[in-house]
Amino acid sequence: MAEPVFTGRCLCGAVRFEAAGEPKWAAYCHCQSCRRATGAPISAYAGFASGKVKWLGAAPAIHESSPDARRGFCGRCGSTLFYQGARWPDETHLHLGVFDEPERIVPNKEAFKEEALPWLHLQI
Repeated sequence: MAEPVFTGRCLCGAVRFEAAGEPKWAAYCHCQSCRRATGAPISAYAGFASGKVKWLGAAPAIHESSPDARRGFCGRCGSTLFYQGARWPDETHLHLGVFDEPERIVPNKEAFKEEALPWLHLQI
């Protein structure tokens, strides 16, 4: 049986991706850095082995958000696409909101919960 393939794209469609296999994990991130990068009160990611993520169309633009972290986005429309960091080597954390079928991946944990906004309450 072939491994599953997950696809996604930025808002304008210039940057597209395929991620092969099941994600290693899926989680919500409450950290301030993710909030500022996305403009949202919380981020939702799926972690894939970097070698299983294939970029199609335009290459994502990269912002070195700290000495050990990179964030990818569309250089045309600005859509936030991924996070990569030294803490999780060889992983690419793709934002669930840019998947074509985000309902296929359900976050079941939270990262940096101590930084959660006090009015945000999740049921996971």
